[in-house]
Amino acid sequence: MAGLFISLEGIDGSGKSTQGRRLAEALRARGHAVTLTREPGGSPGAEEIRRLVLEGATDRWSAETEILLFTAARRDHLEKTILPALSRGEVVISDRFADSTRIFQGITRGDLTGIVDRLHALVIGREPDLTLLYDLAPETGLARATARAGSEMRFEEMGLAFQARAREGFLALAARHPGRFRRIEADASPDAVAAASLAAVLPHLG
Repeated sequence: MAGLFISLEGIDGSGKSTQGRRLAEALRARGHAVTLTREPGGSPGAEEIRRLVLEGATDRWSAETEILLFTAARRDHLEKTILPALSRGEVVISDRFADSTRIFQGITRGDLTGIVDRLHALVIGREPDLTLLYDLAPETGLARATARAGSEMRFEEMGLAFQARAREGFLALAARHPGRFRRIEADASPDAVAAASLAAVLPHLG
């Protein structure tokens, strides 16, 4: 039995992590086996790479180097976590996947989309079945993100203009792939966002 692969995307502070947990709980309550995971990370090797790319100075890595690191983490995540769960017929919910690399490295820091897409085709070769795009104003997202103190703030520290370009990129990507993307208004109440997320997913579960 084939599972269902769902990715959650959006700018920093859009609430993906919170909504991912709520979605997983709602689906489990309906009897579905769910693997909730994240990128970068989701497997032991990928979690090690996560610390390299999310911590430190904003200029720690070039965009090209980041693409290689994220793709390496994604390959390990795919092999060790995503594909095994799908083969068991589970619903996989991943907080970010390849679309984040397409936006954060491929668009916002230069026109590197071609590199991202070629590497993805060569090494990953898999897209989610469904992508929920949590959309909100960059100012709101950045304020939320910077309010949560922590060590993984490298991309938030790139500033408002960076987040604004990322939002534009996500919306453009969703417009190019309407069959896969569902846009969720992320500035609504958490309960309303959770209800919209579940409503977007249920038709894909038969």
